[in-house]
Amino acid sequence: MNIKKFIIIAGIFLTTTSSYGVEQMSVEKHAVLNIKDCINLALQNSPNIKKARYNYGIAKGNVGIAKSGYFPTIGIGTGYNLSDSHTNRYNTSSDVYSAEANINQLIWNFGKTNANIRMYNFNRIAALYDFNDIVLETIFGVKTNYFGVLAAKATMDINRANVQINERNYQRTKAYFDEGIRSKIDLVNAEVYLSDSRVTLVESEKQYQNALVKLNNSMYVAFAPEYEIENTETFNFTNNLAPVSLERIDEKSDLSTPPKGVSDAFLTSQVEKIDILENYKFEPFPYTFEESVKLAYKNRPDLMALDALLKAMKESLKYTKREYLPEISASAGYGYRDMYNTNSFNVGVNLSTSVNIKGEKHRIDNAKIQVKMAENDIEQAKQDIYFEVQNLYINMVQLEKQIPLLAVKVKQTLENFELADGRYSVGLGDYIELQDAKVNYNNAQVSYVQTVYNYNVARANLEKAIALPQSVTTSIED
Repeated sequence: MNIKKFIIIAGIFLTTTSSYGVEQMSVEKHAVLNIKDCINLALQNSPNIKKARYNYGIAKGNVGIAKSGYFPTIGIGTGYNLSDSHTNRYNTSSDVYSAEANINQLIWNFGKTNANIRMYNFNRIAALYDFNDIVLETIFGVKTNYFGVLAAKATMDINRANVQINERNYQRTKAYFDEGIRSKIDLVNAEVYLSDSRVTLVESEKQYQNALVKLNNSMYVAFAPEYEIENTETFNFTNNLAPVSLERIDEKSDLSTPPKGVSDAFLTSQVEKIDILENYKFEPFPYTFEESVKLAYKNRPDLMALDALLKAMKESLKYTKREYLPEISASAGYGYRDMYNTNSFNVGVNLSTSVNIKGEKHRIDNAKIQVKMAENDIEQAKQDIYFEVQNLYINMVQLEKQIPLLAVKVKQTLENFELADGRYSVGLGDYIELQDAKVNYNNAQVSYVQTVYNYNVARANLEKAIALPQSVTTSIED
């Protein structure tokens, strides 16, 4: 049985579907989602987050089990016995009903129970940090795929505009050829470049669809309808919305036919400025490398989980060392037998211990080794984190420097393209000069988009590496 209800997240209507007790959230058709909406979807739907919650619940239950050592143990029993015996001299028979109740209470075991409780409590804390780490992985997985869709959309728009440029160039070259102004080789080259641009567009459309699949997968949204996503602060291209649709994934079209001619082909220039990259801005990363490393050591949940596991191992060592110490307990019991109407009552205080000396020695040695291993894991993790942050910081800073340089290159290649087009139009330039200028302009734009994407991914990975607090997240209680 499926139960559907409607929920509003950030002003967007989303559908929650419960099937067999598992709730999944999906996107309403024609919704406009920003990156926070997509992260919310992933946090709600992620089976890894749900599993981490279950693991935390088990760890929390183990703490309760450990604490139960301080609670009394109650035993109740009853029985009925029938016996019948025969000898040569006499026969005997009896039927006896009995009932018993007893209670045992631990008084003191020299801190063994306390150590056990603390060990399981640190395991619970480690499970909590594991949960937080999976939440971070989920958030930045969505961010990376979200940026991937924006980059693929921008690249596809550039390549679609490039096809239009080549179509208009083909029309003009054909008109020149028909008038005898240009040679056949120019017309053939125009056809070749047009075919190449169409092939490139088909490839970019495939990459765009693959990017959509990755985004939907990171949000755990199958059978997603058509919707749109918004630009982000660090990926703010002119076209603010990117359509997300895989509904016509099997659609085919014939790209082999040449474009239809236009009456004013002589006057039609193929130089049209593509404003996908107009006025792109971003705020530089606010932390230095040293500050980033300190934040990582302070915030990383996986490092905190290792620290909690180290404390759990130390408590386990304490527990193992105290295994040979006796336990002091009190007990009380009551019994009743209906034979002769017998009642009994007993109370007592017991001191007991049982230990295998050789086995206990090896258990203590193993517990010490586990503590050393936990300490070693923390040291290794700190070094790995340092070099991870260092590598990501270098990548991000280099990309920050490249973005304005590539923006200048786009403007320069556009200007060169316009000059080459003007020279070709008046018969001063040749076709190879024109095509080189056009290809350089298109490649500069694609490189610029790819660099912006790489920068956003590098920045997101750095934010993840230092575990920056996120505006959209979920807690273990949600």
